[in-house]
Amino acid sequence: MTETIGNARTGGDELIGLEYVLGLYNMQQLELADRLGIKKQNINLWLKGKQNIPKKYLPTLEQLFHINRDYFSKELTEIDKLEIQKEKLKAELKPIIERHEQVLSRSAQKLESVPVYDREEINRIERSIEKEQLIERFKASLEQVDKHPYMDTYRIMMALLEKAGSEIILQKTIQGLAHYLNVLPGDITTGPEQEEFEAALFEVLDDYNF
Repeated sequence: MTETIGNARTGGDELIGLEYVLGLYNMQQLELADRLGIKKQNINLWLKGKQNIPKKYLPTLEQLFHINRDYFSKELTEIDKLEIQKEKLKAELKPIIERHEQVLSRSAQKLESVPVYDREEINRIERSIEKEQLIERFKASLEQVDKHPYMDTYRIMMALLEKAGSEIILQKTIQGLAHYLNVLPGDITTGPEQEEFEAALFEVLDDYNF
């Protein structure tokens, strides 16, 4: 199904970034042509991929839409679309950073400071971007699985998340395994209670020579 944000398509046929941006901003080709001082036919050629966007117009496009020039000519991913929506909202709402939170980096090797804004619309898009990034990583990891035993592991992981994702024992065990297997640095922990739990877990794992 094709969803719409403004007049922008978010599913179905592929479209380059400029076409998506025009739809998102409810801007007609003629209006953009007037702002750039060119003919509407030029915009149409860009959107159809029959002509590249000349470099001299990219700074103006960046200023108009508050995004990097790389977005305009590429086929957008879902993450790209969310990033563009976020920049549009930031330009319109001018949010204020209320505080920063410490979260794990994508590699889970360190903590990063991320802003929390006073406008929930921005925070919601930030969460959506993070979800899409996790989905992409999961898909990429799954593509490497070609043996049934490993596929079974993924099935169990999904069942655990679906049926026991909010259970504290699952959270503690996952963090403990991440420390045991050196996926998560030892200095990243949720406190003394977790460290005590992990010490007991490590004894069990060591006893079984895992």
